[in-house]
Amino acid sequence: MGPPTLDKIRALQRNPRNIRNLCILAHVDHGKTTLADCLVATNGIISSRLAGKLRYLDSREDEQSRGITMKSSAISLHYSNGDQEYLLNLIDSPGHVDFSSEVSTAVRLCDGAVVIVDAVEGVCPQTQVVLRQAWLENIRPVLVINKIDRLIVELKLTSQEAYTHLQKILEQVNAVTGTLFTSKVLEEQAEREEEEELGGDQARDWSSRPEEADDSLLYFSPDQGNVVFASAIDGWGFSIQQFAHIYNQRMGIKAEVLLRTLWGDFYLDAKAKKIMKGAQAKGKKPLFVQLVLDNIWSLYDAVVTRRDKEKVEKVVTSLGIKVLARDLRHSDPKVLLSAVCSQWLPVSQAVLLMVCEKLPSPLDMAAERVEKLMSVGARRFDSLPEHTQELKRAFLRCSSRENEPLIIFVSKMFAVDAAALPQNRQRPLSQEEMAHRRELARQRHADRMAAGYSAAENTFVAFARVYSGVAKKGQRVFVLGPKYDPGQGLSTLPEGVSASDCVSAVPHLSCCSMERLYLLMGRELEELEEVPAGNVLGIGGLEDSVLKSATLSTSPACPPFTALNFEATPIVRVAIEPKHPSEMPKLVRGMRLLNQADPCAEVLIQETGEHVLVTAGEVHLQRCLDDLRDRFAKIEFSASKPIIPFRETVVRPPKVDMVNEDLGKQQKVARWSDTLNVDSSGLVTLTTPNRLATVSVRASPLPPEVTGLLERSTELIRTLEQINMSLREGRSLDISPRTLEAIAGFKVQLESLLQGRKWRDVVEHVWAFGPRRYGPNILLNRVAGYQRPSLWQCLGGGVQAGEAAATRDLDNSIVSGFQLATLSGPMCEEPLMGVCFSVEKWDIQSSVPPQHQEEASTSRGTPADCKGTGSGATRPEATEHGPIPAGLRPEAAADCYGPVSGQLIAAMKEACRHAFQAQPQRLMAAMYTCEIMTTADVLGRVYGVLGKREGRVLHEEMKEGTDMFIIKAVLPVAESFGFADEFRKRTSGLASPQLVFSHWEVISSDPYWVPTTEEEYLHFGEKADSANQSLKYMNAVRRRKGLYVEEKIVEHAEKQRTLGKNK
Repeated sequence: MGPPTLDKIRALQRNPRNIRNLCILAHVDHGKTTLADCLVATNGIISSRLAGKLRYLDSREDEQSRGITMKSSAISLHYSNGDQEYLLNLIDSPGHVDFSSEVSTAVRLCDGAVVIVDAVEGVCPQTQVVLRQAWLENIRPVLVINKIDRLIVELKLTSQEAYTHLQKILEQVNAVTGTLFTSKVLEEQAEREEEEELGGDQARDWSSRPEEADDSLLYFSPDQGNVVFASAIDGWGFSIQQFAHIYNQRMGIKAEVLLRTLWGDFYLDAKAKKIMKGAQAKGKKPLFVQLVLDNIWSLYDAVVTRRDKEKVEKVVTSLGIKVLARDLRHSDPKVLLSAVCSQWLPVSQAVLLMVCEKLPSPLDMAAERVEKLMSVGARRFDSLPEHTQELKRAFLRCSSRENEPLIIFVSKMFAVDAAALPQNRQRPLSQEEMAHRRELARQRHADRMAAGYSAAENTFVAFARVYSGVAKKGQRVFVLGPKYDPGQGLSTLPEGVSASDCVSAVPHLSCCSMERLYLLMGRELEELEEVPAGNVLGIGGLEDSVLKSATLSTSPACPPFTALNFEATPIVRVAIEPKHPSEMPKLVRGMRLLNQADPCAEVLIQETGEHVLVTAGEVHLQRCLDDLRDRFAKIEFSASKPIIPFRETVVRPPKVDMVNEDLGKQQKVARWSDTLNVDSSGLVTLTTPNRLATVSVRASPLPPEVTGLLERSTELIRTLEQINMSLREGRSLDISPRTLEAIAGFKVQLESLLQGRKWRDVVEHVWAFGPRRYGPNILLNRVAGYQRPSLWQCLGGGVQAGEAAATRDLDNSIVSGFQLATLSGPMCEEPLMGVCFSVEKWDIQSSVPPQHQEEASTSRGTPADCKGTGSGATRPEATEHGPIPAGLRPEAAADCYGPVSGQLIAAMKEACRHAFQAQPQRLMAAMYTCEIMTTADVLGRVYGVLGKREGRVLHEEMKEGTDMFIIKAVLPVAESFGFADEFRKRTSGLASPQLVFSHWEVISSDPYWVPTTEEEYLHFGEKADSANQSLKYMNAVRRRKGLYVEEKIVEHAEKQRTLGKNK
């Protein structure tokens, strides 16, 4: 078949019933791009002989050299099945964990997915991740078990053993899918139970609900037609249906019977000429082995193993296929094998047929998926405006009529060389056209030079899908930001407004023009005038309006789609600076372009002024640096060593010393100075330099479960802070019931985790979270008699804002000091984590009689004529009994920008730092989860590399039926650089690790430890110069930040003797 013409594809795009939007998902090196090559070859775009070798959709140079896919690429294919013609929008996605964000961008635009599993390695970590991503986006998967040739050639399994092995792989995949399904059913059940009002006489059968849920289309089974067995590199693949059709013609057995019995515990009784059940119990060959696998095994035996020419000729004749003489004579048996198999069981035919029959069309989009896409944040679909809910019908209709609203989702922006765009392709020109173009080029060059930019060699194309309406070239549309509220937009904008009008008044809503529309054809683009609903497309001209992803629509009632689910967390940071300082503007512009072109990379400027690039892993980092150097900035720059993030925390005092001797009850020494007092219990009291304010703070470690909960609830805490800020400012805020339920649930969880005498009523006294008001640290209000608005006032509790109006400003000073302290700790200026600061005393000293306050305040530059509104704020006798509690002094509210406020922030910050240092301090390291699949031969070397890099093995297990071991370990991010390369070198390429950021872990060693007991001196010596991992990390961070590092450069220096002759 020749390549489809552009007109043919345009015609197919108008029939959404026969469109299939699908992506290929798998673990790294399981054969995604090879299978994609086989599918592309069916359209004549590449030669079938080059399928698997060319890797057509890997268009980047580094993708070809490394042999892995780094970005998702789309191509449109034409497929005919009988009288039906289909358009397949195929997206190939990466399998490496560093590029899992590219998988998220691909999955969002699809209705189905082809999940590939290696027949030898089985279900791997990334296989589970992509199945979960497909599940979260509500798209239907089909399964391809690839590389079955490895079972024959490498593992040398018999056909019976291979059948058992394939059964186990199917069980593994179905177990992952079943777990996802069960969790979803239980979540829905819990939601229903919350919504329903439980009566006393209502009884519910809790056990029956999961069983009632329909899971008939959930699992993979060959007899359902959603599994293909293949070897993409050898060009063959088949489904049960194909062999049922073959044996229906040869043996006369009904195809329906064969479909039910070819996979399962059935065998063929030769005497009775019947298919019987119970093959395993009777020791018979299963039907699948007898009729399917034995034929493939005998073909491999004849062609690859024994190279029996006579048998090959018999096979070729019996199959009725033609093989070229040059293939028969070729020295490589794989060439002959591929020539036979690609005609007998072409993999493309099996996969494309399965895709067209089993994957849904855009018209079959589930209503549940539409509601999920349109429900942003904690808002429910039924709480959206009525006009917005009506758009659901437009989604489900997927209609291309003129009156339908246009809805497009852009999942990512990707950079394309300007020369590769269709409008810039070379074509014969007349003399007049050449002269005109020359003049235009000169003018553009002059304009760019005047603007200080070099010629733009990159342009951005949006990777998008039309969900409703028709996208037309030059059409203006609304760009809906992630925080856009359709209710606010509809109330602000006049009825019937279009994107051509100016809408600057509505926040998070802008307009842009879709200058060009492209058909994505792998490495090439074709220009289109319009694209109907249900199709994947490229859009040019959005680089100034869309950063990474966005929702486009002609209707302001359309809500922004929910954010993409990214599995990888950007954790690896490097600081970048140009070799020549004059090229800094080019670097800044290049980093801005890189940030737009990569869905996962982040670019930021730190407080120190460093330009920092944050990536998901080492391979991702290298790709981003190469892109920045060769494509976006085009300058020479230097990148620092990776900046490793750490966290600082405190722990409970240890009971034993470094040699496991009982410490007993050691008396802590109290410290004090003019303004600082630290008592033996760890309470820090600090007075401001102007002696007007005193604050007492105590630090204690939070339970690990609470820290984990705070980390997981970041978005919820941020929402809670926004609600409280609105209440403080007196603004009305429409809070959805679902958000209030989530906040109430979060509060209940906190109360359940903070149990015991020490944490009694703590949740009601929470003052703030930090750093940045939503971090994993807590500030508690333990000040006697100080009533302030509750953090949970949106749930109906708390005091009225008017009662605490006099203390609000100084209250903010305390919170600001806490935020600054938690943002950079005393050990190495890294953020704190899992620390609870309790303010136990907060006074403002009165050193001047009340009648002279006005003169004193004038000399200090502080207004004192403000009247307090708090209860007791005007009692003059309060000054006769010493210090007045904060909030009861009249000056408290008036001094919001005076010396008390500024010094109170600094005092609170210092008090928190000293309280932190009064407890046992520890560093927390970022940890990777490391999954390694390796053979028994190199198991020792794997453990050696892990041990050398401070790794810790959690568990290992052997894959049944193979000699492969699966090792799960944790490894500090600080030790992970160069880890994969060292692994491959030490194991001769037999093991390759997958690193995914997992959690933060406390490093057990104390960075400030010195020997104190006699046993420690005996064990470690006087210098105690054995390696302290925590101290090494801490000093490395301090050195990078330019902080003081306490270390001895020279110790016990001696004069060196000179052995020269006296002259």
